[in-house]
Amino acid sequence: MTAATNDYRNQNVSLPQLLGAGLRGLPRINTVLRGVYELITTGPDKPHSIGALVADWAQRTPQQIAIRDGERDISYAELNAEANRWAALLKRRGVGRGDSVAILLENRAELLVAVTAVVKLGAIGGMINHNQRGEVLAHSLGLIKPVALIVGDECSEALASVGDALPDSLGDRQFWLADGEASGACPTGLHCLRSEAGAESDANPAETATLPAKSPAFYIFTSGTTGLPKAAVMSHRRWLRAMAGMGLASLAMRADDVLYCPLPLYHNNALTVSWSAVLGGGATLAIARRFSASRFWDDVQRSGATAFCYIGELCRYLLAQPVSEAEQNHKVRVCIGNGLRPELWKEFRERFQIPHINEFYGASECNLVFTNTFDVDGSCGFCPLAFEVVAFDTASEQPLRDKRGRLVKVKRGDSGLLLAKVTERSPFDGYTNAEEGEKKLLRNGFKNGDCWFNTGDLVRKMGYRHIQFVDRTGDTFRWKGENVATTEVEAAVDTYPQVEQSVVYGVEVPGAEGRAGMAAITLAVPAAELDLATLAAHLQQQLPAYAVPLFLRLLDVIDTTSTFKSRRVELRDAGYAANGETVYMLAPGQQGYVPLSDELRAQLEAGELRL
Repeated sequence: MTAATNDYRNQNVSLPQLLGAGLRGLPRINTVLRGVYELITTGPDKPHSIGALVADWAQRTPQQIAIRDGERDISYAELNAEANRWAALLKRRGVGRGDSVAILLENRAELLVAVTAVVKLGAIGGMINHNQRGEVLAHSLGLIKPVALIVGDECSEALASVGDALPDSLGDRQFWLADGEASGACPTGLHCLRSEAGAESDANPAETATLPAKSPAFYIFTSGTTGLPKAAVMSHRRWLRAMAGMGLASLAMRADDVLYCPLPLYHNNALTVSWSAVLGGGATLAIARRFSASRFWDDVQRSGATAFCYIGELCRYLLAQPVSEAEQNHKVRVCIGNGLRPELWKEFRERFQIPHINEFYGASECNLVFTNTFDVDGSCGFCPLAFEVVAFDTASEQPLRDKRGRLVKVKRGDSGLLLAKVTERSPFDGYTNAEEGEKKLLRNGFKNGDCWFNTGDLVRKMGYRHIQFVDRTGDTFRWKGENVATTEVEAAVDTYPQVEQSVVYGVEVPGAEGRAGMAAITLAVPAAELDLATLAAHLQQQLPAYAVPLFLRLLDVIDTTSTFKSRRVELRDAGYAANGETVYMLAPGQQGYVPLSDELRAQLEAGELRL
């Protein structure tokens, strides 16, 4: 991958850029205006929902392809009818409005059928991360208290890891879905969803037409400072506003568009941003079971994609691939995602000939979104809702306040903490745990009685209501497109018998998106007795792959503050520099951690290691 020749990190927005983007959008102006109209008219009490949108497209364009899953094409009529049958079965088994249904599948068409069935009833889809195992998975299920579970055969091993810790609320409502011809018979204790729903009615449930937009649609799991997942609430209204603001007003999606999605559908990037953009225009969602850098452009070409979604790490992997014919011979007009590094922006646009990079900023629990409607290089985009960027103290990890106790706004071009104002127009839906939600709010920020959602992210104020992402704050860092909670990783490290204490943090790695995990540890045994291979195996068993620390630092003692908090900031700032201490790395091709030698460090600095 070559170095970018133009770094957009310090670029500010100019009026000519905005006017030029407006002229480029004229050919699809009707779609853009429809998006603006949807944003204005979608009130919280208005009957408007995801299920109703699917039903509407099934009536208007029944033969239009809704989902392209490899070689399978599923029309809107087929999607709607199958979802209705599954919804009828769930309803007959006692699932109703406000109930939670856990959905545990990998990316395939059946996941979207299941989601549609659940939300058509006014129930809530609990979008379980299929990488979770054991205690973490049991915790996630316990958070949402599901009355039913839909699990794919490919996730049977994950479900088995929970053992007898499944919530009692499930009762006899555990449904199984085969995964192609490789699947065997339905496991004992589970019901075959497809066969049992086969005789049910394919009519739209009565609940679908009357469901208010403010109703919760999904639980999206996110990692917080507790170290275990939290379930953020995604309402139909927020999902529909993403459809209007990003899918229509920004991407201008139409029925002749195909959006290729290789990201997991338990993430909002896929489930909300990508699927809502497709449903807004009655277009086609082409899904991949998982991301493959080597097959990406072949899949884009084969699916006929005119758009795709990304995260920053995906872009870096694509740039690291050899040049291919497929990467130039495609029909992509726009891509949407977040995390594309400013220094890679120009190279990514020019190499792959992407006319419009629609970077956005949002979070599962955040009450606003920025979207790069005007195609400003290096920007997360524009937001019309109320927000502020305020001064932030990285030592205390708290926003600064003046002598009057008020927050301090930063100037254009400066970086600070992004806050989103909580109003009736942009409410904070929160988490399933109200106490966790309150922790994310700042009150009396600029005047008595105001309320602001703390995003926990540092951004740069670019002008004309645009921002640029800088970094995450706090204990949670982002790696491989996933949020990693340090306390969750610390818990896994500390259970290894030879470790006395640990502190985990993220460190920057040359050419990589986000921060790689690093654990500073003190030992309960002499250093010569530390079994690095067994430690690595222990962490790989306890944690998802993206959460396993890439680096280890051996310390004699972990410094703490007067309030006994680990001095994480100093360790993070040191990165993987030796500083007179022993540093190890989980190097590619190695069975365990190995010393970070000068040769290995040089390969790392040169970007020669695939992390």
